[in-house]
Formats: sequence, C-alpha cells, structure tokens
Amino acid sequence: MKAYERLLKYVVVRTPSDENSETVPSSVCQFDLARLLEAEMKDLGLTDVVLDDQCYLYGKLPATAGLEDKPAIGFIAHMDTVSDYCDHDIKPIVTENYDGGELKLGTSDTVLSPKNFPHLESLKGRTLITSDGTTVLGADDKAGIAEILTMIERVQEEKIPHGPLCVAFTPDEEIGTGASHFNVEQFGADYGYTLDGDTEGEIQYENFNACKADFVIKGFNVHPGSSKDTMINASLVAMEINNALPSMETPRGTEDYEGFYHLVSMSGEVAKAELHYIVRDHDKDLFEAKKKTLKLIEKDMNEKWGEGTVTLTISEQYRNMAEIISTCMHLIDNAKKACENADVTPLVLPIRGGTDGCQLSFKGLPCPNLGTGGHAYHGPYEHITVEGMDKSVDVVTELVKLYAE
Repeated sequence: MKAYERLLKYVVVRTPSDENSETVPSSVCQFDLARLLEAEMKDLGLTDVVLDDQCYLYGKLPATAGLEDKPAIGFIAHMDTVSDYCDHDIKPIVTENYDGGELKLGTSDTVLSPKNFPHLESLKGRTLITSDGTTVLGADDKAGIAEILTMIERVQEEKIPHGPLCVAFTPDEEIGTGASHFNVEQFGADYGYTLDGDTEGEIQYENFNACKADFVIKGFNVHPGSSKDTMINASLVAMEINNALPSMETPRGTEDYEGFYHLVSMSGEVAKAELHYIVRDHDKDLFEAKKKTLKLIEKDMNEKWGEGTVTLTISEQYRNMAEIISTCMHLIDNAKKACENADVTPLVLPIRGGTDGCQLSFKGLPCPNLGTGGHAYHGPYEHITVEGMDKSVDVVTELVKLYAE
C-alpha cells in the first residue's frame, strides 16, 4: 500500500484534540484512529504492540539477525488534528496532474492560489491532495503516520537489513501535551525522529522556547453616567496591555529565528477581561526577556490602575531541543545523507513551532523532526502531494539503512 492510500483512510477518522479538556487523551475520538492503527501494526508484523489507556500506541520491529546491537531507532507521529476547521467530517479530494495554478476546493468558496502559497507552482504535474475547503485535511500529522507504516511495510517486503525499529503514535500534540505521558522506556529507542514537518527533505532540530501567558483583568463597574475617575473598564485595560507589546513582534511580522507574542484569544466586558498569548523565541535569553517584558507590563498596569487589577500567569510549555541534539549530531548528519540517497534536497530549517520531539529530547530521547511533504497546516488550505509523501518514505527508509551499517 502506498503512503497516500493510508492517508486517505486515516483523515476521514476525526481526531481533533481539545485544549479545554482535562482528560488524557483530551478527546475520546482519538481512540478511533488508535484502534485502527493498532490492528494495522499487528497485521504488518510489529511486535509488542500496546495501546495504553491514555491513547499512546507503541510497537517494535525486531532487528534483522546479526544487527541486534545496532542503535534502536524510533519513528513518531501524532494522531490528533487541530480543532479549528474540524467541526465536521473531512472529505479529501485528489487532484491528478495539478497545473500549479488556482484550485477551487470542492463546492466551497476556498481557493488554493499561488498568490498566497507561491510554492504551489513547484508542485505542477504532481497529484495534489486537499480537503473540500471546509475543513483541515489532517495531513498534520496523519501523513507522518502513513509514511512510517509504509516504511515498515517496505523494509519487510524488500527484506532491507535493519537494526531495532520502534514506532509510536501519540495523542494531543496539537495542544502541547503529546509527550507529557509518553513512556520512553516502553518505547525502547535510543534515538528518535518525529515525522511532523512540512516539505519533504526538511530536517529540524532547533525549535522555539515556548510558554503561555494569560492576563486576567479585574475591572470596577459603576453607572457610566456617574463614573468619572471611578470606573475601571477591564476591556480598555486589556487594550492597553496589548498595545504595550512590540507591534511587530507578532507571527505576521517575524520569520526564521525571530520570536513573537501571539494573542490567541481574548474576551472582555467592563468588569472582567482576559488575554491569552503564546510566547515564542529560539534564543533562550531573548525568550527570558520577553517574559520579563510581560511581567513589567503587569507591574505598570497595577501601578496605574491599582494593585490586583491585572494578574499574569506564565506557564512553560517546551524548550529548544538544539541543546540536546547538538550532542548527537549524527542524527542530523544521517538525515542529510538519507535525503541525498533518496534524491531529495536536505533542508535544515528552524522549527517555528514545536513537536513532540522537543519534550522527548529532554526526557532522554533525542528526537529531531523530519518533513512529510505537507503544506499550509491548521487551516482549509492544507495540502500534500502523493510524490512528496513517496519521497518522505524514501528518506526514512534510507535512514533505516544507514543506522544498520
């Protein structure tokens, strides 16, 4: 079975995670895909296949005889999708021989255009997979799952010599908790790779340092006709807080290694308002400076409006795994060589986000990230090509060969 055929089967199983849930997994529907994958892994001959009660799925492919002492290499992808644009069933559309131009998605008003996504011109002639324009596609990260299992199938069918191989599929990556309950010991790998990137050939081991920053503003509400020097409008204070942040340090105004403050959601009335940010920076010192800026704003607002008006809560999320991966750069060197062996151009790029591998690297499992061939994740423009998926399978297959040498 080809990777894209697996993808088409997986994306129709809805698996949005829920950031407001306190359960693990955050949504019970993730078990629907996990059980399907559990059966498929067993059919492919994986051993020690375990689906635990928190929706983490593990399996192993024992080494070829004589290669048991080679490093155990793990491959990881996540089962959940974002909840945005995922409130009803996903209907994938396959467009053969894509012409590189504008493409209307299904009967929706969504148009995939090179004006917004210039790389589309480079996909001319490929077979393009999209949603119908009303949902995400779910290639993030079901493409990674499909490519891992296709590699496992190929290794066995072609009798490719290999060391111990470990496979895991996780829940809740999109809400930042995918690695929180990951059992590194049970997984059994010495080193790992997540398949959760974009373009085929991507190799990523530098990610953001990340935290959440939540402001709660307590207002003082009195009749507007008699409120001079008395009323404190929490919504207006919230606007002051946002305006105090550097105006260009937003996702729209930054790229590459530049960090940002991102206002994810807000709510407000006179008596109470809330601002919810995520804060990101690759550089540890600049990341700490951003947190210091937020704390200074809290201090200034309370000095202006009265102590207790503004409360800031900062919650750490993940750290830059580069400090771990830098001690085992063979992971990156071999990934580059695997790309070259697969006739794919290696693209070493910083991650403007995070993966399960960020946290796993600090749990003792160094785990850079590889591309899957997908683009424009987290929205109705998400797309991937059959050819990009095939090349991604080639890359991980070549990795298996390299670690068996």
